[in-house]
Amino acid sequence: MGLDPGLRRLALGTLLAAYPGPVPPDWAVDLLADGLAGHTLFGTNVHDPAQVAASTAALRTGRPDALIAIDEEGGDVTRLAHATGSPYPGNAALGAIGDVALTRRVYQSIGAELAALGITVNLAPTVDVNTADDNPVIGTRSFGADPVRVAAHSAAAVAGLQAAGVAACAKHFPGHGATVTDSHHELPTVDAPLGLLRQRDLPPFAAIVAAGARAVMTAHIRVPALTGADPATFSRAVLVDLLRTEYGFTGTVITDALEMKGAAVAAGGVGPAAVRALSAGADLLCIGAKVDAELVERVAAEIVDALADGRLARARVEEASGRAADLAAWTRAASGSPVTGDTELGYAAARRAVRVDGLLTGLDQPLVVQLHTESTIAEGRVPWGLGPHLGGVPEIRVIAAETDPATLRGLAGDRPIVLVGRHLHRLPGGPELIAELAAQHPVTVVEMGWPAQWRPAGVRAFVTTYGASHANGRAAAEVLGLAG
Repeated sequence: MGLDPGLRRLALGTLLAAYPGPVPPDWAVDLLADGLAGHTLFGTNVHDPAQVAASTAALRTGRPDALIAIDEEGGDVTRLAHATGSPYPGNAALGAIGDVALTRRVYQSIGAELAALGITVNLAPTVDVNTADDNPVIGTRSFGADPVRVAAHSAAAVAGLQAAGVAACAKHFPGHGATVTDSHHELPTVDAPLGLLRQRDLPPFAAIVAAGARAVMTAHIRVPALTGADPATFSRAVLVDLLRTEYGFTGTVITDALEMKGAAVAAGGVGPAAVRALSAGADLLCIGAKVDAELVERVAAEIVDALADGRLARARVEEASGRAADLAAWTRAASGSPVTGDTELGYAAARRAVRVDGLLTGLDQPLVVQLHTESTIAEGRVPWGLGPHLGGVPEIRVIAAETDPATLRGLAGDRPIVLVGRHLHRLPGGPELIAELAAQHPVTVVEMGWPAQWRPAGVRAFVTTYGASHANGRAAAEVLGLAG
């Protein structure tokens, strides 16, 4: 016997699905007509602006008020510019500049680009306070390590996006910045007392609620002081008692992707994770990136089964579906301002963020070496570095732990060496390679990852970009005098 059509439609109204490829398949459109809340676009769905606009128009033939979401943070996390790198600096660069008005303008420009393509929800900004230098998943996605600064820029980012008519979804509540593991792969723990959380992690969320953020995304992290053994996504104490009751949030609570191991493993699968998240107070369930019609139907069936066996109250699911519908109604009503995207604003901002310790001298025709760094799932395989911006100066790419310093010295000859990397303080073999080279050769280091306190001894200069976007790369090349 099939699902009750009314209950199936109710369950679908809480789901944010996805689909493969640049053209929405028939099932993705049909599910929207059946009540699916919307879809998230990923890099595999993006070829060029005209194609994206055609895709969002096709999706709306199924449901005119479909929510179409994307992770467009600027900086290291971009979907629209995944083939080249973002023309905007990320949050760490904006936080380093310290100009709140600029942050608002950058996010309004990003929002204007999204709105022009028919995208209505940006799964941004990241408002986590990055207090762990070894955080593998937040890093430069954060405005910084100071809660006051992060709060101010977070509110500005929300205001900018929503001024362009795109709903902001601030993430990852109650704060992913103190973790040293990635919730895509496991369930991280933030073992801190509630008092510290209120001082360190929570102020930016209070700020975005006050700024009128339409949505907040949950974190698949365990915070024992709040969640016990469960991730925050499954914690009523976090989503209802703290976020809604204490902070007064009235918008839509969106989960991080339920396919992530921080949620799916803890619950025993995506379907059970959906039920637990709804029960805890989540409204819109992001299934993930690897989604097909069968998975959507399976999750919907799990929700309907939970309604039948008492794991879920119908009133809770109706409330969740209603909040998702409210978000859709806001996106349809939001007129936005008559502002278009301004990528030159992004490049100018990236230049303002660059910091130089030491002297940039004698860099004529250097050997430019990019140290390979694995990308996170959140970032994806987006190009980065100085390569696209060098005027006639070749760049080579090496793996630090597998590279003999003598080989690089031989390739350089009498020329200086510019080493370019991300998170160099924790890159396997990176600090050792830099130290050995700098002891015998003129070396300049360009750090395009999180700016930890580590500084290598003996280098001529240490350049910090606070991110690895296309804009950050161009800014670094310009500062080095190497831009073509």
